Amino acid sequence: MTHRVVLLERDSIKAHIRRPSFEHTWAEYPSTHADEVVPRLAEATIALINKAQLREPALAQLPKLRMIAVTATGYDCIDVEACRKRGIAVANIRNYAVHTVPEHTFALILALRRNLLAYQQDVRNGLWQKSSAFCLFTHDIGDLHGSTLGIVGEGAIGQATAAIGRGFGMRVLFADHAPPKMEGLDFTPFDQVLSESDVLSLHLPLTPATRDMIGIEQFRKMKRSALLINTARGGLVNEAALIQALDEGLIAGAGFDVLTQEPPPDSHPLLKVNRPNFILTPHVAWASNEAMQALADQLIDNVEAWAAGKPRHLVT
Repeated sequence: MTHRVVLLERDSIKAHIRRPSFEHTWAEYPSTHADEVVPRLAEATIALINKAQLREPALAQLPKLRMIAVTATGYDCIDVEACRKRGIAVANIRNYAVHTVPEHTFALILALRRNLLAYQQDVRNGLWQKSSAFCLFTHDIGDLHGSTLGIVGEGAIGQATAAIGRGFGMRVLFADHAPPKMEGLDFTPFDQVLSESDVLSLHLPLTPATRDMIGIEQFRKMKRSALLINTARGGLVNEAALIQALDEGLIAGAGFDVLTQEPPPDSHPLLKVNRPNFILTPHVAWASNEAMQALADQLIDNVEAWAAGKPRHLVT
């Protein structure tokens, strides 16, 4: 059988993508709008997608489709149950970002904990130059050593983040949450993690059960000196509640790499938050050169394994 392989969002992977070893034809597009998904996949047996939506109405129009290989770990863009009923295999990418996301997480933590943006702005505004002393003490600086790192999500990225935290001398708590859970780890009640963490970092997928898991009620349970870090999925945090928490000083700061809508419109409220204790990066925690090449290689590994009758990394 000659497979038809279609990559819908080539520009989302800045790495070399080798062609599958089995007999196939190949088509790729820099990006794909919602109304282009079905026409472009009409002849496809294998679809390679990132954020393109594949729900039941679209799947019903794609009778030749046999596999969907997601070029990411998250697969909330796919109607998994509809794929299961139609016999469409769905595979995702795993553990490729086990170093890069935790490193980005700690870049955000360190910048906020040590008030780097605030101090940089003070220098630009001439405050250091006018100081009577050799150094400037306009903002609090906190050490990570001896503080508590709360982690929600105990997968490979969550555990790698924990390892870095322990390296800084932090006490690590894994928050109890709905299954699935990693065996062999101790879990702490979620509310206790909220109240005891100096840094709370999110590392779990977006599902109906985890959407808006951090809202104003949770912010009120956190320390006013705490930081919230989200390098996972934007929908995990209620963004209106985040703005309220920052405005009211319910937390000391937040570092986000994700939003509920990506890319965001110019009117997105978090783009208007102009304060040194909030850092927003454009969903790049995963995107080191090394991690992106590992992703591209694993993507084709997943496709070749499925075509050889030895599927791996299936979510259906």
